Amino acid sequence: MNTLSSAARHAGLRSHEDSAVADALSTSTSLMAVRNLHKWYSGVHALKGVSLEFKRGEVVGLLGDNGAGKSTLIKILSGVHRPDEGEILFQGRPVRIPTPKAAMQLGIETIHQHNSLVPNLSIARNLFIGREPLLFSLFGIGPMDHARMRTDAVKAIADVDLHLRSAEALLGELSGGQRQGVAIARAMHFKSKVLILDEPTNHLSVKETDKVIGFVRGLSAQGITGVFISHNLQHVFHSCDRIVAMARGEVVLDKPVAQTSIEEVTEML
Repeated sequence: MNTLSSAARHAGLRSHEDSAVADALSTSTSLMAVRNLHKWYSGVHALKGVSLEFKRGEVVGLLGDNGAGKSTLIKILSGVHRPDEGEILFQGRPVRIPTPKAAMQLGIETIHQHNSLVPNLSIARNLFIGREPLLFSLFGIGPMDHARMRTDAVKAIADVDLHLRSAEALLGELSGGQRQGVAIARAMHFKSKVLILDEPTNHLSVKETDKVIGFVRGLSAQGITGVFISHNLQHVFHSCDRIVAMARGEVVLDKPVAQTSIEEVTEML
């Protein structure tokens, strides 16, 4: 009688467990999850077995000092870096995110601290960078449909309650808060499922900060999962549903906002 080796039995059990977890995630409110992520940089263990779940329509505040691992985690989720070990699940199924384009195709949009908007292009052009609609296409090449970009840009801007003079105005003429609004409008226009915001309130006035926090708080109503990275605990507590704190490459706290406090988070960091 043939018998399975211990290794084969273990692999079979692990496969069954992974399938069961994936099925559970696909039928729950979970949109994205990471399991046992590890990342090394030249001998530095930047992520040490990080496991997290992000629910649909939930805004998660991701906190940690420099070197805590949060930037590495975000770079993995946005396709900039790859994990050395571990797994990413999206809508309940294992996925690979080898490039930023692959992340966007999944519906993961990242607004970096120094975002990729171009000051000397119009608002409309910035909304469609890398995804410009064409009048017609020959092997993926053709003239851009400027009229459609203008029309869609006006709607996208209105959808986030951003009051701008014209979609043809240069992005460089806008304030920092307005630029963040344009970046968020772009993510919503392309039906992003996850929006990662890296320090979106840095160097903004109080009024502009309030506007950006309003954008973040509005993500849930749109059914978008938000990941809000900030060093400002007040901003995070005012705009997020859940707090995740990282230190030395590990998750040291993961709680709903209502079940923790700024004092507790500060102690963990």
